[in-house]
Amino acid sequence: MTGDADRVRLRPSTFQLPVGRMRDGYYSDAYFTFTREVLEGDDHRPRVLMQVFQREHAVLGGMDEALAILALCSGHRDGDGWVDGNADLQVHALYDGDEIAPWETVLSIEGDYSLFAHLETLVLGVLGRRTLISRNVRAVVEAAHGKPILYFPARFDHWQVQTGDGWAAHVAGAIGVSTDAQASWWGGRGMGTVPHGLIAAYGGDTVLAARKFAERFAGDLRVIVLVDYENDSVRTALEVADALGDDLWAVRLDTASTMVDRSLWQEMGRFTPTGVVPELVRKVRAALDHAGHSRVRIVASGGFDAGRIAAFERDGVPVDAYGVGSSLLLGSNDFTADIVRVDGRPCAKVGRAEAPNARLEAVDLAAE
Repeated sequence: MTGDADRVRLRPSTFQLPVGRMRDGYYSDAYFTFTREVLEGDDHRPRVLMQVFQREHAVLGGMDEALAILALCSGHRDGDGWVDGNADLQVHALYDGDEIAPWETVLSIEGDYSLFAHLETLVLGVLGRRTLISRNVRAVVEAAHGKPILYFPARFDHWQVQTGDGWAAHVAGAIGVSTDAQASWWGGRGMGTVPHGLIAAYGGDTVLAARKFAERFAGDLRVIVLVDYENDSVRTALEVADALGDDLWAVRLDTASTMVDRSLWQEMGRFTPTGVVPELVRKVRAALDHAGHSRVRIVASGGFDAGRIAAFERDGVPVDAYGVGSSLLLGSNDFTADIVRVDGRPCAKVGRAEAPNARLEAVDLAAE
């Protein structure tokens, strides 16, 4: 697939698509496979121009995946075999990570409609899902004003979405992901923290669990330790920092939204004290600095979204990075495909029209 030297598309083999089933229409809305059967049975081969758009200010995701589907799954049956149709399609597309406007054409496909009618469901689906992730991640990245965003929603969704969602988060600016699957398309690795489960496995002793973790992994990754297990984040953060020294990269505050950290018990009344609140972050920062641990960073997590991060940044809360989870999966970013030209003649449904976009770049599907 072609493109600028600075903007390289992922190769179709990256996605490990179930090509046979996609060609068969197994994952497609039945009415699109019925459409293909009607066209093939009637030997009707209209040359159409299809354009794809959505209705939000967003960050495009899933385009390389959509192009892979077109490259590997367009065509027609020939007896028991398959004849690729990608060389007969003229495709123009934007890139993953591009900012897009409402109604802007992000992809156009021109060619024999019977070669790709069965792929509309798949193309729109991957664009919709991945763009949702990219849009949400970009919003928190911008809210954080350059501070790292750690992408932590794996536990809130089905495991099969991890690879593509991780890539969508990456192109939108997330600095770290939590699973190897999420990082696989750019050759990275998952990162994480000393979790509550490991702390529990060592009898609730955060320091001991952190030591064991650091002994094994400090040379390979940044050690981040959750410090809310005993609901005493200031004390636990100091104990961990004292014990790990230079092996500790950050402590992670993750107090549940129904809990009030012990360090705030005597100060309730002037602010909402539950969860990871600015007052808790400031107490941990002051305690670490006073004890000579100014190099230890603070990661804040637990219910963060773009609005909450923006509020923390406006108030100058001393957070160094944000871990963001389920909020990055919320919302929708639906795409629509319209045929706007048939055999050289305008043929859009009422209310739609051909919408050329000079930003689109030609894609050679057959080259892949």
